[in-house]
Amino acid sequence: MNSIGFPRPPADDAERLARLRLIRSENVGPITFRELLRHFPSAREAVEALPSLAAKGGRRKVTVLPASKAEREMATLARLGGRHLFLGEDDYPAALAAVEDAPPVLLLRGDAEVLRRPAVGVVGARNASTNGRRIAREIAAGLAESGMLVVSGMARGIDTAAHEGGLAGATAAVLAGGPDNVYPEENRALYEVIRERGVILSESPPGLEPQARHFPRRNRIIAGLTLGVVVVEAALRSGSLITARLANEYGREVMAVPGSPLDPRCRGSNDLIRRGGTLVESGADVVSVLDAMRGTAVAEPRAQAFGEPRPAAVEAGDPDIVRDRILEALAPSPAPVDVIVRELRLPAATVMTVLLELELAGRVERHPGNMAALVPGNDEPSV
Repeated sequence: MNSIGFPRPPADDAERLARLRLIRSENVGPITFRELLRHFPSAREAVEALPSLAAKGGRRKVTVLPASKAEREMATLARLGGRHLFLGEDDYPAALAAVEDAPPVLLLRGDAEVLRRPAVGVVGARNASTNGRRIAREIAAGLAESGMLVVSGMARGIDTAAHEGGLAGATAAVLAGGPDNVYPEENRALYEVIRERGVILSESPPGLEPQARHFPRRNRIIAGLTLGVVVVEAALRSGSLITARLANEYGREVMAVPGSPLDPRCRGSNDLIRRGGTLVESGADVVSVLDAMRGTAVAEPRAQAFGEPRPAAVEAGDPDIVRDRILEALAPSPAPVDVIVRELRLPAATVMTVLLELELAGRVERHPGNMAALVPGNDEPSV
């Protein structure tokens, strides 16, 4: 069973506004967003239902983004020359749309057309060596000249070099903060060039400064946009390895440039190769690896299309008893929802509905792969 569907495009500006309100509301993540759109005929109805759903999950009040704030966000981005790109719209990147936790909305500045190109991520150490930066720049330039979109996170070091090389064709910078937030400041000139000749992407509202928790979310976008990710210089514990892990989970190719075993900056990338990542040394190597993947199923929805809305009410016994049984079955470590359905012998629709209520109440968190987990410290009803 996979409850994640592929959303229909927003019908009009009112629906676009409602979808922005929905994803900006408390406890609504990307997976819950899709589930809500399966539950209700429109985002407007989903927004209206949030307080009652959260109350059923054990929370007396949930913060819903006011329409005025959503309108202000849209107006601000429009003044910056950007726009909101919603999941389900034709120009939303197809490879990213196939990922379960794809952002329901991307904030875009620049040329959306470059997102139609096959993409590859190039990431690595912030404190990169001179040789590492040169290799990243050369690989990215080779990819760009072959017609591929070079995707990175505009951090210092390898990311910066990848974007510089990608400007030979097209490059996309995925930001952890808002689409107008240049970080680090030293990359402002690079940011402006990318905005003019490539594309800037973010899932955060304008003006938001990046925080530590935003970077793993940014990394999943880099992994999801691409056919594969190249890692150039990465320590054993680094954000680049998070990007590589996510790419592997999404079924994308993981590649790495080998480095000196004496350099701590290369231990993570060397370990990727040791564990089955593809060794690459040039843009031509990467193109050769990825050629077989162009136009494959990564660009297709991985689950059923949205159909009729599900019944919103629990249909199997006393709702409180069902809710308690599901909470008892969950733990802080993610568990497959399929297994919970089988073990509890409850209708799948009932389990999905209750999980939706519990997530909106802040008691449960959904994970890709149709997994769910308790939120630590939130296993009792809020008061």
